[in-house]
Amino acid sequence: MQEDTVNAPKWTTNLQKIEKLDAGPPGKGTRYRYHLDLPGGIKETLEVEQDRYTKPKHCSGRFIKGPLKGTWAYTYTERDGATRVVYEMDYELAGLLRFAGGLLSRQYADGVRMNLQRLKKYVESGRGPKPVRASPKKK
Repeated sequence: MQEDTVNAPKWTTNLQKIEKLDAGPPGKGTRYRYHLDLPGGIKETLEVEQDRYTKPKHCSGRFIKGPLKGTWAYTYTERDGATRVVYEMDYELAGLLRFAGGLLSRQYADGVRMNLQRLKKYVESGRGPKPVRASPKKK
């Protein structure tokens, strides 16, 4: 995900674009701005900051601006040639979105599941970033 933010709208619903706000490769402290088109014609932006980035195993951070407050994490484990992605989020809605809490929470959870399925299809089709393989150790 962090290596292919430009293409994230191809597999993420309600996402117009992601802007990387800092120069250089992704890492601790990297910030992103998400431009969202939500149901009902609601347009929102939110910003996140990576607190931890251990390529290619883990990336986590927190929401720093926008309608969500809390933390998020992606954990990647590779086994038998396949990658398992776990997305965890601990959040609360802020601003006007907090009034639609229960309804939006269910829709958001369903959307996350659907987007992870879309991400799987995107990567397996060969359109995602190519995995970086560890170089063989020299003897």
